[in-house]
Amino acid sequence: MVNLKKGSKKLLNAWAFYDWANSVYSLVITSAVFPIFYQALFRSAEIDSIVIFGGEIRSTPLITYTTAAAFLVVSLLIPILSGIADYVGNKKIFMKFFCYLGAFSCIGLYFFNLENIILSLLFYFLALIGFWSSWVFYNSYLPDVAFPEQQDKLSAKGFSLGYLGSVILLVFNLAMIMMPETFGLGEGGEAKMLAMKYSFVSVGIWWIIFSQYTFYYLPKGNKSNNKITSQILLDGFRELKGVYNSLSDNLILKRYLTAFFVYSMAVQTVMLVATYFGEQEINWGGEDQKTIGLISSILIIQLVAIVGAQLTYKASGKFGNIPTLIFINGIWAALCIIAYFIYTPFQFYITAGFVGMVMGGIQALSRSTYSKFLPETKDTTSYFSFYDVAEKIGIVIGMLIYGIIDQLTGSMRNSIVFLVVFFILGAFLLIRIPRNK
Repeated sequence: MVNLKKGSKKLLNAWAFYDWANSVYSLVITSAVFPIFYQALFRSAEIDSIVIFGGEIRSTPLITYTTAAAFLVVSLLIPILSGIADYVGNKKIFMKFFCYLGAFSCIGLYFFNLENIILSLLFYFLALIGFWSSWVFYNSYLPDVAFPEQQDKLSAKGFSLGYLGSVILLVFNLAMIMMPETFGLGEGGEAKMLAMKYSFVSVGIWWIIFSQYTFYYLPKGNKSNNKITSQILLDGFRELKGVYNSLSDNLILKRYLTAFFVYSMAVQTVMLVATYFGEQEINWGGEDQKTIGLISSILIIQLVAIVGAQLTYKASGKFGNIPTLIFINGIWAALCIIAYFIYTPFQFYITAGFVGMVMGGIQALSRSTYSKFLPETKDTTSYFSFYDVAEKIGIVIGMLIYGIIDQLTGSMRNSIVFLVVFFILGAFLLIRIPRNK
């Protein structure tokens, strides 16, 4: 192991490079290729529902419930992992474990099929847990490798590397899917499905290979004499309870967190189901047009989100954080209503552009607003752990509500339009935040 000084250029680059390694999961598995592959499996089998655990369920509620269950596990793991990250010297071994769990589970998606749907969904489930759990340890390294004045720039660098790397692999996978014969995979629909399977494998291999640079230079941790005990495992939950109890003395933070929990529930749900909605509800005209259209939409969202974050930053400087967040919630509510009436690819592209604009803005501004409301004398690590848990539990609830409405009504359009309630309620709760401080 190479011991580098805190703040050294090589150590900072090694930390940021993990974003390059793991962000391919977010783009290829969560947003782009896997949702298309998943729906194509049901379509090729000429079914829209499947029997699992003795009950019949439609394809979209099934993946929605699986995602919700995985995020529920992550929300329970975050406090435990945070406790480990704080007290255990060799936290790199835990980061490696979840990295490899996620990467090998992505490779396991190659075997995803409807005949073994439970095992197939288990690979999807474990990949999600691996990604988000390794992310906890990755984030915990930031104060270990960088001085306070370096952290904002380094965090932004990691985001940029992740965006660049994931787009490169996605473009390669798109070429493989659209021209499978060029890659020796044959021709026709089966060849395209095989290319999608290979794209899952490419994510796992990319993740494993490029993470080695990070693992080579990252230190084990700051403390080397502590061992994992039941006390440490429970410390994270005790810290969350302490944060929750402190909210009674901080009205601004309490009301903001309540508002964030409500509207974030809807934001994250839209982000997770957008591709499934586009695949199922938009008239693309053909399978090739659908694949190109959906992946192009994801790229549009990625590009526009960067612009949206910058515009939101400028708007917050002029009008204030809370008024800007209220306005963005209004746009989100309008987009959910509009989504109910869109049917053509052109309409979907335009809507995707606006989603990207407000997606990048609301995520960036929500976190920075939260940090401004934190009490100066408190441990910010515990508060951000509470923030992350609140966000993940919100995802669980949002996905469950979305899946239930989809299952009961047989249409994702009804689920999308119902999310308007959360954006309106979120805006109302933001209005209630005191402005005199």
